[in-house]
Amino acid sequence: MEKKKDWIRSMYAIFLLACLSCFLWGSATPSIKKGYELFGIESSETLDIILFAGIRFFLAGILVILFQSIAQKRLITPEKGSIPSIIKLSFAQTIVQYFCFYIGLAHTSGVAGTIISGASGFFSILLVSLVFKYEKMTTAKILGCILGLGGIIIMNISPDKETVFSFTFLGEGLVLLSTISLALSGIMVKNYSKRFNVVMLSGYQFIFGGLIMIVVALILGGRITLVQNPGAYILMLYMALISAVAYSVWSTLLKYNDVSKVTIFSFMTPLFGVFLSAIFLGEVDEALQLNKLIALVLVCLGIYIVNRKQKA
Repeated sequence: MEKKKDWIRSMYAIFLLACLSCFLWGSATPSIKKGYELFGIESSETLDIILFAGIRFFLAGILVILFQSIAQKRLITPEKGSIPSIIKLSFAQTIVQYFCFYIGLAHTSGVAGTIISGASGFFSILLVSLVFKYEKMTTAKILGCILGLGGIIIMNISPDKETVFSFTFLGEGLVLLSTISLALSGIMVKNYSKRFNVVMLSGYQFIFGGLIMIVVALILGGRITLVQNPGAYILMLYMALISAVAYSVWSTLLKYNDVSKVTIFSFMTPLFGVFLSAIFLGEVDEALQLNKLIALVLVCLGIYIVNRKQKA
């Protein structure tokens, strides 16, 4: 057990596993777009999108618990006293985050939404250092956040058209709230994992959150049409695996490492999303634009600065 702890606290492990999670989350962008196409969901149909997301997260929770139960050769059930923590985590990490994100995205531009949602690592470091005071705010963390956030902003600058950034509560405000909710959930995982199995927490919060999203969307009129294409259901299963694997790995990293050392890598997610979209959605020209490459350099530099002065 001690060898496992030592390994997962090493920079080698943090780099590999954090990048794996961010790669999976980045692949969700082209997967979701393809999923909407296969299931015939329009981007304006918010309730259908929430239902789609709820099914995905509910399946993700089932997969997490199934895999963990097989690995331990016993059925994994909520640990004694863990239900309140599961519910709180589910609201922050799944319900509030995705309700706010999808509704907000329907009332703002994709550029503004990506910039704000890409800032979760920045908010995580601010919350853990200034609000909860679990860690100290350092010059390296501030500089790393500035570089990472700057990279995400530069990535979204369009050379072809002028982008006007406005702020409304239903648009940018809700996307901002979803990002803060995601950042808060990482700190909650760090706290709750001291008492409970982190993978168990991840699995059951997905099940609870996904079920709530499904029920609410159905009550309010959300619908998904069953299709004949088997690829649509294979894609849905893959999207569930994205959440199951990425959040389980990410939560395990948070359990054994400082929040800032892990969450700074979240700036990589939008970049992975851009380059994977280039591969699977044919957006190669956009992915290879100079601003995207500059963003990659800035994000990597920010990650390096935050981690180089901290003990592995």
